[in-house]
Amino acid sequence: AGLSLAETREPEKRLGKELVEITGFKFDENLTAVRQIENLGLNPKNVTDIICSHLDPDHIGGTADFPEAKIHVTREEYKAFKNGDDRYLKQQLEHDPEMVLYENDDSEWLGLPARKLSMDFEVYLIPLFGHTLGHCGVAYKDGGRWVFYVGDAYYLRAELTDKHHPVDQLATIRAVDNEMRIESLNKVRKLIEDYGDTIDYFGYHDPEEFSVSI
Repeated sequence: AGLSLAETREPEKRLGKELVEITGFKFDENLTAVRQIENLGLNPKNVTDIICSHLDPDHIGGTADFPEAKIHVTREEYKAFKNGDDRYLKQQLEHDPEMVLYENDDSEWLGLPARKLSMDFEVYLIPLFGHTLGHCGVAYKDGGRWVFYVGDAYYLRAELTDKHHPVDQLATIRAVDNEMRIESLNKVRKLIEDYGDTIDYFGYHDPEEFSVSI
């Protein structure tokens, strides 16, 4: 969900000066999820569910712009959020959304443990812990083809083939459990090696993965 309209308009007040200075966020109202949906000619009020890979500030601020939407996330992640880990901003969920929590690996997706979401189409949370305690990828079908959103399991797609990419230093710093993060990244690498030609996949942070048409 990215950042909210309010955070874009008053970033230091809403996010804190330190976070603003170290992250390099772009505060452009047109980049918020709600504005992008409107610019597609769609109604943001029709957003009923938001699936979150994890609850870091750059991922969930925009949930406040969809106050009626349910938020789907792992129980491990929500527990870490509620327990006061200072990487999270509790005010981002002050609009008190309905939380739908998942804690059991009740399914399997392409050989990986999975948690089937309670929705009316086939979609799974794929545990990729390490970046945070409950970080997951999201796998869903689009027109018969699987799409795999890896969240922050990698920052740049180049990490899939370059195990010594410089961005690994940042990923290490930001990981709650770095050994677990590397294990999760290796799972993604193996999955792409085995199924990369038959699925679409992308992360949250690599701008080269997104094509922009004007």
